[in-house]
Amino acid sequence: MQPILSPTDLAAAGERMHSLITDLYPICRSITGEGFRRTLRRLREHIPLDIHEVPTGTQVFDWTVPKEWNIRDAWIKSPTGEKVVDFRRSNLHVVNYSVPIHRRMPLTELRGHLHTLPDQPDWIPYRTSYYKETWGFCLRASELARLLEGEYEVCIDSSLENGSLTYGEYYLPGKRTDEVLLSCHACHPSLCNDNLSGVALVTSLAELLRGVSLEYSYRFLFIPGTIGSIAWLARNEKQALQIRHGLVVACVGDSAKFDYKRSRRGNAEIDRAAVHALTHSGDEFEIRDFLPYGFDERQFCSPGFNLPVGSLTRAPHGHFPENHTSADDLDFVRPQALAGSLAAYLTVLRILENNARFVNLSPKCEPQLGKRGLYRAFGGLAEAGTLEMATLWVLNLSDGSHTLLDIAERAKLPFDMIHLAAQKLRECELLAICRDTNRATTGSDVT
Repeated sequence: MQPILSPTDLAAAGERMHSLITDLYPICRSITGEGFRRTLRRLREHIPLDIHEVPTGTQVFDWTVPKEWNIRDAWIKSPTGEKVVDFRRSNLHVVNYSVPIHRRMPLTELRGHLHTLPDQPDWIPYRTSYYKETWGFCLRASELARLLEGEYEVCIDSSLENGSLTYGEYYLPGKRTDEVLLSCHACHPSLCNDNLSGVALVTSLAELLRGVSLEYSYRFLFIPGTIGSIAWLARNEKQALQIRHGLVVACVGDSAKFDYKRSRRGNAEIDRAAVHALTHSGDEFEIRDFLPYGFDERQFCSPGFNLPVGSLTRAPHGHFPENHTSADDLDFVRPQALAGSLAAYLTVLRILENNARFVNLSPKCEPQLGKRGLYRAFGGLAEAGTLEMATLWVLNLSDGSHTLLDIAERAKLPFDMIHLAAQKLRECELLAICRDTNRATTGSDVT
């Protein structure tokens, strides 16, 4: 699988992802409800998603699928009748999953249901109450400070009823039934980096890979956070055994350095591929060990599954002040950052697709490379060229027990250079694919 986007194409892809985020930004999403379905219907215009419904009350391991929440309107009116908080101006104004209410109350009582960020007085916080029936509003601390004592009219026109949990799934078959999982949570309302950037990137990857000949099969999931991955795993325990590599995609649109969180296994092929890709990317990055906190990787990596699923982000969850606030808006995510994240993901997938074992067909001493056009015409130079060194490394370690990623790590060379050397050696009939039960891949023929 060769690079499938030029730098110019990547820039255009970044703009398209930002445009998709802009389109989805106004929708009020939650872990259930019409906002989530509406989002999936928009994504269906890009990729052929299958949409699944899991009824309220369904037992999924230790969890139960909750009631479905929908909201039409919400506001707070001051004693003079002015709307001082209005859901139609920002869907973050309402605590997600608030039960319906319409009554009058004094400000002293109302304050117990109001949430602000005192340290960021001009930002609206994002708050939820999925599994406890209550209600509340979120507003700027500067707005709360201006509220006068008196009686306020409060209205949340919502419903919390039996319905279903919805998730989207797209399966893209490859030559093998072994799968690469790419999963994102699509349940947050108007939050761009923590949610929509992952949705846009996974959609873009699905669009790009549709036109490519692939070794692995790919499964793309658009799920509500936590309960969505739990529901999918509960309904697909047997299918989950096919997952050989996985990434949870979120927070990929900001300008922070890359952050890779290893799978629970710690040294799975996906972990090594991600670390190698970042090491040779030229970008700043940080590698973190697995922690059972964060996004849905903690469900895929739970001990009963222990799937090789890591998480490649920029600023990780909870590590940027805009997280879960109104400041995570359309200005916070950048097309250039989205394009860079897409490039990083494509590099990781390219490593997975092309990581094969080979056998040197001329293993007794080095074959004469010059007569095959694989070595420079003049000897005696102090250092061999990078491709020539890659060629020598591939020949030396292609004994059927080393993958190309093994060789790239040992040689401290970019995987693409090692893969190119292997291709040239195969063309000269000096290298053959090693077909064994541990690694059946033949390498992608994608251009």
